[in-house]
Amino acid sequence: MNNDRQRIGQAAALVTILIWGTTFISTKVLLDTLSPVEILFLRFSLGYLALWLAAPRRLRLTDWRQEGLFALAGLCGVTLYYGFENLALSATRASNVGVIISIAPFFTVLFSAVFLKEKRPGLRFFAGFLIAMAGIMLISFNQEAVEIHPVGDGLAVLAAMIWAVYCLLSRRISELGYNVLLATRRTFFYGLLFMLPLTFTQFSVSFPTILRPEILFNLVFLGLGASALCFVTWNLAVGILGSVKTSVTIYIVPVITAVASALVLHEPLTPKVILGLALTLGGLVLSQNINQEKEQKEQYGTLE
Repeated sequence: MNNDRQRIGQAAALVTILIWGTTFISTKVLLDTLSPVEILFLRFSLGYLALWLAAPRRLRLTDWRQEGLFALAGLCGVTLYYGFENLALSATRASNVGVIISIAPFFTVLFSAVFLKEKRPGLRFFAGFLIAMAGIMLISFNQEAVEIHPVGDGLAVLAAMIWAVYCLLSRRISELGYNVLLATRRTFFYGLLFMLPLTFTQFSVSFPTILRPEILFNLVFLGLGASALCFVTWNLAVGILGSVKTSVTIYIVPVITAVASALVLHEPLTPKVILGLALTLGGLVLSQNINQEKEQKEQYGTLE
């Protein structure tokens, strides 16, 4: 049974990363027409409606503290994370954002140790982190020089830190035992609620613009696939594997992006990219190699 749960968690994380690996492209396309706030509000509104259709019943919580947990998750995982990421994409290169967001697992480990008093993973995790980051940089900066954009890059760092906080919150929510569809929808509700003040002042896109094929396609992909489906599968993975082991799968987002670009856009897989793919996957395997006893404690929610 434990192995079956592990496989389910790993499959859920893989599905999430396979889809999230292509979202930078969709967001970059939409930023030519829509503002970051408009993209954020439209994609999560679509995701929220999809989750209502998938599970048309209310989630009844037992106390106000649980409500506060969902509110914080919505604020961090939806409003702040994607707000900062979209702003970063408008102020720096997508390659910079891809690399910087990939440091989120490091912050997840750090915050787990500081706030949850969990023991940090051993040397394998940090060695894997460094190897994976080296591979990610080779992939992301394959055909261009590294350029620093302080504002955009700083926003991307903030996004990575906020995502790490969301991973810890989603772990706590998974321990409450609620249906993952209903729990994800409640998180989306608060994310949309916190974004309303910005939406009222910065939302000006017209309906005919939304219905343009390239705009509508990318919004539907981000709303139904990257938001509704992926948040459910991510939260499921966190509940089974734990926040740290799920978080390190973020390393392979640039791998998926590079492979998709080669298959769809016919971009060449240069020796530098191939080496980067190997290093990134090797770093992921090394970071995931946690001893069995610790893995079982994490899986069942035992804090160390």
